[in-house]
Amino acid sequence: MTTRIYFGSNKLGEIEEASLQKALHDFNLGTLMDYKRTDEGVMGQTLLIRSSEGEYILKGNPLYAGQLQEEQFFVEQLIKHTNIPVPNPYLLHEDTDMLGWSYAIMPRLPGMHLHDPFLQASLSQEDQENIATMLAHSLAELHRWKVPDAGEYDPVAKQIVPFAGKYLDWLYGTIHHWLQDAAKYSVITDEDIQWVDEQLKNAESAFQSLPVPGFVMGDFKAENFLIHKHGDLASEWEISGLFDFTTAYFGDGTADLTKMTAMYIREGQPELAKRFLHGYRDVVCAADTERYHHFATRLRVHLLYQRILLWGECKATGRVTWAADMPFAHWAEQYMDSVVALLD
Repeated sequence: MTTRIYFGSNKLGEIEEASLQKALHDFNLGTLMDYKRTDEGVMGQTLLIRSSEGEYILKGNPLYAGQLQEEQFFVEQLIKHTNIPVPNPYLLHEDTDMLGWSYAIMPRLPGMHLHDPFLQASLSQEDQENIATMLAHSLAELHRWKVPDAGEYDPVAKQIVPFAGKYLDWLYGTIHHWLQDAAKYSVITDEDIQWVDEQLKNAESAFQSLPVPGFVMGDFKAENFLIHKHGDLASEWEISGLFDFTTAYFGDGTADLTKMTAMYIREGQPELAKRFLHGYRDVVCAADTERYHHFATRLRVHLLYQRILLWGECKATGRVTWAADMPFAHWAEQYMDSVVALLD
């Protein structure tokens, strides 16, 4: 399902040119000229293809049954609900005979990744600030797609299926699951668990007051969008392509703030993290003080979830960059407090 977390992937392996040409032919996409693996495809599922008709991305060897069907659904729906460019048409070939697995072909979108060294070298501080605000406003636009119930798209049933129980049950259950998983690779004390439970209990009312559930991309980060400038002013930056909806679902859009915030802080740019958070807060909360407090409280929980994932991953892979004997609760709380303080 979309809300699972995948730490590995199904690589494409070797593909014959004749098979790629056949794939292009099936969708009337011209004659194959050249192809290569994409630079940003960390899951190893994508190829950049250039043909006589244009440039395309092929994505194949799904991580799980229905992955590509889910992404096609989100692409087709986001076209209806937002003005943010997505890879449309998302052409899906479900037959596995030709390449050994199903695949999708979509147009290559224009623009550059935010972390591209060439782009970064050209950006002024004003550009960086305006991009952070633009990204926040783009997220707010994505989150305006509302549905009756929190849940995820089921490609078999071809509909959005609500989570079992309430959204809070699913979210808190997921957090407890990954906390238990982290305990396999690190020391998670009873005090750590008690502290996590306190954080969740303190946020219950904020989640119970959550407005109608909306679209959550689940993986909004620099690797999954492209940007470009559509004018001469520093403020005229926009997302030129948004993609990879493998972890998309419907719930609290605040969750999508965590990864870009972490990137800015990791790169020593807390002022851009603040700009990003304020840009989103000002749109979704406006001058409503109660709504703002609920928003900040929910953000703490989503930050906690990401800290649990990062802690477990770093401990399991030996990539810890903090004091080895630091308790989890202390480590996570420091970060959560520092981020929420940026909202002030």
